[in-house]
Amino acid sequence: MYHAAYAQNTDWQSALDDCLKELAFNPDATLGFIYVTDVIAPNLPEILAILKEDTGVEKWVGCAGLGVCAMDSSGGHEYFDVPAIAVMTADMPADAFEILPTIDAVDLLEFESEPVNDNFLSGPPLVLLHADCANADVLEIIDDIANESEGYLIGGLTTSATPNHHIAGDVTGGGVSGIIFDPEIQVATALSQGCRPIGEVHEVTECSENLVMALDGRKAVEVFQEDVGDILARDLDKVAGYIHAALPVIGSDTGDYVVRNLIGVDLEEGVIAIAAPVERGDHLMFVSRDSNAAQKDLAEMLESLKRRSGDDIKGGIYISCVARGPHMFGELNAEMQIVRSILGDVPVIGLYANGEISNNRLYSYTGVLTLFT
Repeated sequence: MYHAAYAQNTDWQSALDDCLKELAFNPDATLGFIYVTDVIAPNLPEILAILKEDTGVEKWVGCAGLGVCAMDSSGGHEYFDVPAIAVMTADMPADAFEILPTIDAVDLLEFESEPVNDNFLSGPPLVLLHADCANADVLEIIDDIANESEGYLIGGLTTSATPNHHIAGDVTGGGVSGIIFDPEIQVATALSQGCRPIGEVHEVTECSENLVMALDGRKAVEVFQEDVGDILARDLDKVAGYIHAALPVIGSDTGDYVVRNLIGVDLEEGVIAIAAPVERGDHLMFVSRDSNAAQKDLAEMLESLKRRSGDDIKGGIYISCVARGPHMFGELNAEMQIVRSILGDVPVIGLYANGEISNNRLYSYTGVLTLFT
């Protein structure tokens, strides 16, 4: 059984007390997940110690997020900038997972011994990661974990004024930490986009690092202005935070793409700067943040994931972009209410992150849901 509880209060002690009162005791639980809002990140050592003592669960994984989310039979909720805690306990075989301690440098990656379990032989493992943005090598570390583990990576990028804001057995931070699950743990996972494509997919024909000079053999700015339309083209200041670049995923049969922010548009030079390096021959399109499209895509993803998961969903982890939630869905709790309206009475907890990991790629403006079945 998986049991979840969540609470918000005036301070971390009260929030934790409320959370523990709601958490059903499970003597067979072997693993705990925890997410807290960043305002109580400094109190993670005390929170973890109390959780271990009160629940009897020794192994915990989680982090502080820019926000936390959760749902159960009472509804779906999202918390930002207030003391809030979401926890979930699970009773899975103790040898079916391994805590991944913090890796803060590429040369410290040693998968030939710990933490990978020698019994993980039946297929690619699921790897849940929390990656600290304060580490400049975090994306390279994630890539190496993907290559060395040969696993399917999910997770999120975290940022906090508190250096040690991760939990991987103990309170830690400064790198990438998480947990690796044996393939015997059945899961279904999917991603929901928060932006809709506008215009066509273009070929990058001239570029330098993250600067795009030409698309389809034409000045990049001219192509961009055509795609965004006359109104926005006349006042490009209005595109900030609304229009983004997207790089289609090679080989995807679902039209998947990763969104990257537009850093600047130089009308005089005809150049566009995006928050990702590109090469000649890459494909690029423009997308816009769209609340209606995001709601529709989320609902469709949930319906598909529910069909794939069957009738025995035990619990789930939801990692959403901090730019989603009320910023995209219009009001607080709206995103999680959509999740609950389709999944029903399923324990789910998660966080709002600074970037989302799905299928070993880093996304923006997305929601990544993983269900244990």
